[in-house]
Amino acid sequence: MSYPQQYAQHAPQGHQQPAQNGLATGSLVLGVVGLLLSFIPFIGVIAWPLVIVGLVLGLVAISKLTGNPANSKGLAISGTVLSALGLVVCVLWLVGFGAAVGNANEQAEKEVTVVYEVTGDAPSASVNYSSYGDGTSEDVNEDITTLPWKKEVRTKGLFSGSSLMVRTGAGGGAVTCKVFVDGQEKKTATASGQFAIASCSNF
Repeated sequence: MSYPQQYAQHAPQGHQQPAQNGLATGSLVLGVVGLLLSFIPFIGVIAWPLVIVGLVLGLVAISKLTGNPANSKGLAISGTVLSALGLVVCVLWLVGFGAAVGNANEQAEKEVTVVYEVTGDAPSASVNYSSYGDGTSEDVNEDITTLPWKKEVRTKGLFSGSSLMVRTGAGGGAVTCKVFVDGQEKKTATASGQFAIASCSNF
């Protein structure tokens, strides 16, 4: 008479096993897919819900399988670990993107001082200097008969820059151009002879 009673006590445990296996398998699948997608820029945003759900399912499955000899506990642990790794990668992408945006905004608002210098022994020369940034641009041509020559301009913007070109006159001689940005020399060039050109650009 005791055997039916013992069977009735153990029967409910047998019905819980498929559900626990399903949680573990679901965590593993979501963890694998989410981790793979998390490494792909932009597309990796899809990984966020996958790894979060996978992590939750894995933790629930581990909790239910604690003390249970069911072989699905390994799947639950694997799914939890993979989901956690995927979440870490997603967070790193988010932090990196935020830092990049912040740096871009800082550079866009930063004002720089550009100094053009021309030295040499040429009796005459023509100078062309230009600068652009923050939606504005400037292009100036100037004839000079006395060296050294110097000009200072200010510009700002994420896409900003400047250039300087010097050409000697019919009297020949030598000229050297230099460009400084916030006190640091960025470009220098020298030319000599009649109508020789010294170009300080592409920096």
